[in-house]
Amino acid sequence: MTGFADRRLLRTVPWRDLATMTQAEGLIECLHPLPWFAASLLLAAFGWWLPAIIASFMFFLTALRLNHEAIHHNLGLEAHGHRRVLHVLSALMLGSNNAVAYNHLHHHRHVGQPDDLEGKCGNMAWWRVILCGPAFPIEMHVAAWRRGGWPIRRRMIADGALNAAVIAGAVAADWTPLWYHLAAMLAAQCLTGFFAVWITHHDCADSGLIARTQRNPIANALTYNMFFHLEHHLFPGVPVKRLGVLAARLDAVLPRLAANARRVVATGGIA
Repeated sequence: MTGFADRRLLRTVPWRDLATMTQAEGLIECLHPLPWFAASLLLAAFGWWLPAIIASFMFFLTALRLNHEAIHHNLGLEAHGHRRVLHVLSALMLGSNNAVAYNHLHHHRHVGQPDDLEGKCGNMAWWRVILCGPAFPIEMHVAAWRRGGWPIRRRMIADGALNAAVIAGAVAADWTPLWYHLAAMLAAQCLTGFFAVWITHHDCADSGLIARTQRNPIANALTYNMFFHLEHHLFPGVPVKRLGVLAARLDAVLPRLAANARRVVATGGIA
C-alpha cells in the first residue's frame, strides 16, 4: 500500500481521540437516513417520481453510511446495539446487512487479494460492474452463508425474516409508496457494486494505494464524507463524521499520500 517509510510515518498520525463516540452521537448518526426515507415515501405518494428517486438515493447513501459505522462498531453502542442497527437496516434496505458486514470486514483484511469478493468490482470496467450488478449482492450473500459459520447464518436468517415481514406488510397494505420503496431498494442493491465499491477503488494499483479519496468540500458534504475512503481503509476505527479531520492530520504528517492518491471526483467528473 505504501513504502516502509510511509508506514512508519502513518503510525505517528494521531487518531485515537477521533475514534471515541458517545451513545448520544451514535443515536444521532442513526437519524440521518430517516428524513430521506420519509421524503421518498411522501414524494412517491404525490407521484413526484424524479424527486422521490433522488430522495431514495440519498436514503440509501445515508443508510450505507450508518450500516458501515455499525459494521466497524463506530456508533458508541454495545456489540448487540450495532447488530440491531444492522437488522433494522436490513429490513429497510432489503437483503442481509450482516452478510454485507462479513464480506466488508474480509475486504479490509484481504483488500486487493483474489478472495476479496467485495473489492473485485474495483478491478472491473465500470460498464461491467453495472452489467453484473444484480449478481453482486447474491454472491455476497452466498459467500457469507458458506464461510461465515453459524453465527453469521443465524443473523442472516433473522434478516431474511425481517425482509419477509416488510414484503408481507407491503402486500397487506398495498400502498403505492411502499411498493415504490421496495422497487427502489432492489434497484439500489443491484448498483451497490458500482456506487459502494467501484467508485472508490477503481484504477488505484499504479498509485500504490488501495482506495481513492476526495478533497472537495462540496462533494464531501453531499456524500456525507463517504468519499474519504482511503482514510477509512487506513484507520477504520475512525467514524465517518471525523474522516475530514483525519484527512487534515494525514496531510500534515504525510502530504505525499494525498498528492499521490486518486480522487473520487475530479474536476471533470468521476476520475
